[in-house]
Amino acid sequence: MYQDVVDLRAFYQSPLGKVAARLIRNQIRTLWPTVHGMEVLGLGYATPYLDPFREEAAHTVAIMPAQQGVIRWPRFHGNHQGSYGGNLCALANERHLPLQDASMDRIVMVHILEHSDHKRHLLREVWRTLAPGGRVLLVVPNRMGFWSRSDSTPFGHGTPYSTGQIRQMLAENMLTPTSATSALTLPPFKSRTMISLLAAMEKTGQRFWSNFAGALIVEAEKQIYAADGGNQQKQRVPKPLLAGNQMRQNH
Repeated sequence: MYQDVVDLRAFYQSPLGKVAARLIRNQIRTLWPTVHGMEVLGLGYATPYLDPFREEAAHTVAIMPAQQGVIRWPRFHGNHQGSYGGNLCALANERHLPLQDASMDRIVMVHILEHSDHKRHLLREVWRTLAPGGRVLLVVPNRMGFWSRSDSTPFGHGTPYSTGQIRQMLAENMLTPTSATSALTLPPFKSRTMISLLAAMEKTGQRFWSNFAGALIVEAEKQIYAADGGNQQKQRVPKPLLAGNQMRQNH
């Protein structure tokens, strides 16, 4: 079952959530040092990880699953009456993404795979929308990690995985695993002092106890040679529901 988008937003607005997002973003940037001129998509609740891409990608958009709900992104800031560039987030069915075939160069999936009841359909949709040579990056809870044992963060909800399980799932859905790393190597502390320690000790944790990290980050590339035969019939893709029309109001 998906977490509600309001709960996800609240976590990422908290001190712990801000540090967690920064540590995961650092690993994503290591894997993808540039997305210059590319088409970038965030699936699930990926918006905390998309901002660094907006300045260099050709386009950066987000899709949130219907069961989770959607909020406007980018959000209003301060006293500004509008967001930067308008709304870039939509609500859609995870089994029928409102995107053209081979239209995305990079896809970031966060807080979606571990909740989905339609994992195969979801990953096949990812394959369909990726351009040849395109790459997807999954951020999922680590089943051996500290964070999956606590429901106080989004990484303690849904089905946690091992790297081997994710690699197998990707391979079975025509996506070749290429790289894997992790983040959040210390437990999800609540005090501000310990949250600072979490950030300071991340590099040490990566070196000595990365198997217990809270999040796994796995990259895969589209296999264009493993597509099903030509008997598949294309389905009509529904129009996305923009967050600006059916967003949860932020008061």
